[in-house]
Amino acid sequence: MGSAALSATGFLPALAATAQPAAMPLKGNINQAVCRWCFKDLTVEELCVKAKELGLKGIDLVGPQDWPTLQKHGLESTMCNGAEISLTEGWNNPKHHATLIQNYSDMIPKVAAAGYRNLICFSGNRNGLDDETGLNNCAEGLRKVLPLAEKHKVVLVMELLNSKINHKNYQCDKTAWGVALAKKLGSENFKLLYDIYHMQIDEGDVIRTIKDNHQYIAHYHTAGVPGRHEIDDTQELNYPAIMRAIKETGFKGIVAQEFIPTAKDKLASLLQAIQICDV
Repeated sequence: MGSAALSATGFLPALAATAQPAAMPLKGNINQAVCRWCFKDLTVEELCVKAKELGLKGIDLVGPQDWPTLQKHGLESTMCNGAEISLTEGWNNPKHHATLIQNYSDMIPKVAAAGYRNLICFSGNRNGLDDETGLNNCAEGLRKVLPLAEKHKVVLVMELLNSKINHKNYQCDKTAWGVALAKKLGSENFKLLYDIYHMQIDEGDVIRTIKDNHQYIAHYHTAGVPGRHEIDDTQELNYPAIMRAIKETGFKGIVAQEFIPTAKDKLASLLQAIQICDV
């Protein structure tokens, strides 16, 4: 069945009975991946097989232990992890700097040796810190590892998370704050992970924000608002329009699907999301 005959809203029911989404040729204007944690009912091996079938470039949030499996299937670890302490304990608190500097100093060369580029990091929770102090603390700590990242051509990517619903008290919860940190560091090896779901919740104005700040963004995540589920017409974001805006910025990085499927056939939901973003 040709993809032109399937609407984004009608596609999921058509596939649900088969549980075998078919590989479809993609336009390739948006390079896509999927986040590992959203499909925990599949092994990494099983997810790799399906990701390859569906035309994805790689899998997000995978550590070194699973990189050989991805490589076996010709997939990238599109956003590496494993150096962070946690989402709440990050670079904004100097008491974590020694551990983080050691962790990232160990991980950066491993990411480079595997042929990967992006390594995630987090601001951590405010815990009483004002925005300026938290920003200065992040900059102080990150400056200790950025020369190594630059040497190995690895990008440290700080994720923007909402502090309203999912990650209360998280400091890097506004694009402006993340951009201010990127400007302060002044390195092409520090950028932001713009999570569309999180930023819709905390600030909205997604397309304008992306257009105005795309040079500081290395990576995108998706999910439907509200609920963090499928990105179909049951939620409020217009993902085709957002993807067109990302395309127009000349972005060549990765948009990773990070929604929690609610449908019985989770892979059909993934395929639907891939097609919605394939502009």
